[in-house]
Order: sequence, then structure tokens, then C-alpha cells
Amino acid sequence: MTPEHIDRVQESFKKVAPIADQAATIFYGKLFDIAPEVKPLFKGNMEEQGKKLMTTLGVVVNGVKDLDAILPAPKELAVKHVDYGVEPEHYTPVGQALIMTLEAGLGDAFTPATEDAWLSAYGTLSGVMIEAAYSNTQAAE
Repeated sequence: MTPEHIDRVQESFKKVAPIADQAATIFYGKLFDIAPEVKPLFKGNMEEQGKKLMTTLGVVVNGVKDLDAILPAPKELAVKHVDYGVEPEHYTPVGQALIMTLEAGLGDAFTPATEDAWLSAYGTLSGVMIEAAYSNTQAAE
């Protein structure tokens, strides 16, 4: 991720944060539309799940300039998600749903450069999470 990517991600997220509840609703709607097979993985209260999603996303976005400081939390979260049945291939539709949510939430402010920044950020984060989750799983076997 370039410094420009980081700035774009942080600036665009500031515009989404005030509509966090709606963004979470959009996100899960998009996710379940494009990957209905993941819906059974979500057994709890979806409003609460949405708050957790947006809080975690906020922590990551706000700390992205110091990746080493924030990466332990997403890595731990990824390992926990293995127990919920999350597979590496689930990260792709999650990324797609995130981009679709940002596009819906930001409207005209979701420029190609903003999309590129989020794709870079999500690619970096999901790669680290997949590695953390599945290298630990394989090591335990």
C-alpha cells in the first residue's frame, strides 16, 4: 500500500463512519447476495455483528499507517473465524461486498483511485489474515 492509498482509505472511511449501521446492513446484504453459502456461518444477531464489523474496520483503517501495530488483532480474528467455518475462498466475496458497500455509501466520492486504494488495503489485510489463519490450522494438524 502506498501512502496515497492509505490517505484515500482513511479519508473515504471518514465519510462512511457516520452511516456505519447502514453500511453494515448494505455489506451483509451484498455479501449474502453474492455468496449465499456464507449466510449459515452467521448465527448471531446481525445488528450486533454489523457493529463489530464496523468497529473492527474502523480500528484497522485508523491504524493502517502502522500495520505492524494493528496486524495482531486481525490475525487473531482470522484464526477465530476458522472455528466458525470460514474458508480462504470466503475472503473474495467479502472483499467484493466491501467494495460494493463503499461504492453505495460514498456515491460519486467512490472514484477509481479510491477503489484502487481499498482493493490494495483489502488485498494486504486479507492476505495476512489468510496466512495467519490457515498456517496455524495446518500447523495444528
